[in-house]
Amino acid sequence: MMKQVLGAIRKAVVEYDMIQEGDRVAVGLSGGKDSMLLLYGLRLFQRFSPVQYELSGIFVNLGFKDLDSLLIRQFCEKIETPFYEVETDIAQIVFEIRNEKNPCALCSKMRNGALHNKVKEIGYHKIALGHHCDDVIETLFLNMLYAGKLGTFKPVTYLSNKDIYNIRPMIYVKEAQVIGAVKKHNIPVLVSPCPMDKNSKREEIKIMLKRLYQDMPEARDRVMTAIKNSQNYDLWK
Repeated sequence: MMKQVLGAIRKAVVEYDMIQEGDRVAVGLSGGKDSMLLLYGLRLFQRFSPVQYELSGIFVNLGFKDLDSLLIRQFCEKIETPFYEVETDIAQIVFEIRNEKNPCALCSKMRNGALHNKVKEIGYHKIALGHHCDDVIETLFLNMLYAGKLGTFKPVTYLSNKDIYNIRPMIYVKEAQVIGAVKKHNIPVLVSPCPMDKNSKREEIKIMLKRLYQDMPEARDRVMTAIKNSQNYDLWK
């Protein structure tokens, strides 16, 4: 299973020139299965990558009382990767002080801000995010059905105001492969204490797509092909 994951990571890194010689890459860790597998995958990829790069993990602690980062720290020590933790009170601000009805957008903005600041502080310039193939497609459908636009996140994004690149090396990894690899290699995963976990529009889209894949197993690959096929869009102007 890990061989397939590494093959998909290599394909994305090479195809979109995500990592160059001497890069300093920080993995944005949430403690979930996706980011933890990405950290492990990029650590293994260092062994046969044609370019040399530095790697670290950064965990933005949102301040939930029941969340302990010890497992993440120990895992980073095990794979000999530097670990940084950013303490915040984002959870309190979003859920108690602001009492947001739709808290995900504000939480994401604040979490990204804390992550970007830490990346600049330690002298890194690239952030690796754990979005996988299914995330790509779910975001496409979220934008279509709830925002009325066609679009999803890009493999590489340059943030000019921060002079930071976001890279997504797992865009060709399916969620089922993530789950299998995490289980097989005993990669620790934190249970999210967030009250919005499994209770969002994205979760609704995930359920809808799961039904679609049951009826059309080839649909996932075809949608990914369509996303990459930018020269053959047939849309109204």
